[in-house]
Amino acid sequence: MNLFEGVIGHDRVVAMLEREAERPAHAYLFTGPSGVGKATVARRFAGALLCPGDADGLRRVDDATHPDLHLVEPEGRTALTVDQARATVARATRTPVEANQKVFLFEEAGMMNDESANALLKTLEEPSATAVFILVVESEDDLPTTVASRCRVVRFGRAGEAEIRQALVDRDYHPDQASEAARISGGRPGLALALAEESDVADYRKVWLDVPGQLSLAAGDAFRLAEHVVGAAKPLLSAIEETQAGGDTKEAKDRMDRATRRAGLALQVSGLEILASWYRDAAAAQFGAAVRNTDVPAVDFASIRPQAAMQRAERVLATVQVLEGNQRPVLALASLFADLAVIE
Repeated sequence: MNLFEGVIGHDRVVAMLEREAERPAHAYLFTGPSGVGKATVARRFAGALLCPGDADGLRRVDDATHPDLHLVEPEGRTALTVDQARATVARATRTPVEANQKVFLFEEAGMMNDESANALLKTLEEPSATAVFILVVESEDDLPTTVASRCRVVRFGRAGEAEIRQALVDRDYHPDQASEAARISGGRPGLALALAEESDVADYRKVWLDVPGQLSLAAGDAFRLAEHVVGAAKPLLSAIEETQAGGDTKEAKDRMDRATRRAGLALQVSGLEILASWYRDAAAAQFGAAVRNTDVPAVDFASIRPQAAMQRAERVLATVQVLEGNQRPVLALASLFADLAVIE
């Protein structure tokens, strides 16, 4: 049976992990942008380690009910605590229940603070022969160097837009809807799957493509435009929340809140990338190069000088780091739109 069936993209990573499953390292660090499928592949890799070829065992891994799979999740919405790290260290010394090894899966390892990471460090330095750790983060910088350097790093890139679209069509989504979801996702299969049934997807892209024509030097306009684009994501986030609903327990609600927060950031970043692509197209069109947003009237691209278009694209992409630094989206975007209005 194909343990990684249904994974969108990441063929190179999947092939490597299939080989690794035969003789695994003691610790892996899965890195890459949010929504590209790191956690999905990590769960499948855990299945390959614990119960290869056992359909019932794989189902229990997917459901997180396998006795040798230990999910280490943040307590509440903020952090993985030092007490959780110490409890994990203690469990790592115990004998597996069914499999030949135990798997400790940190799907949100970036939420470890320095104290909890240091508590885990000794186990990574002197690993148990029957324990495998899988830590999932967006960047190696999310963890102390001492922890990251003791893991085998597996890097995930974004999937191609055409690949995501075809995967959605193969799942019986309408081709037009699949195309819009793939465009909005920015190479994030998880986000594309969450958005594939939402009729507001095309509207969300249009909101961002309309931004260049709505920039203004008038007082307050940048803030109002920022509120508008942030509000455009709310219907999509509501739909994502429904897919994340997994129970009425506090843990389930906290998990949903964290997932929704990550999805919100991914949508904002995708919006910024759409806006940057408009400016890139404006420069390209005036030099006779191909454009990505073929549904935008060519006359719109002629409204800005190529040099100014590229300067604006750079300013847009710089805002991604601002949002990832947890600044309030409306404030970050209002500052961006005010700056874009004065670049000529």
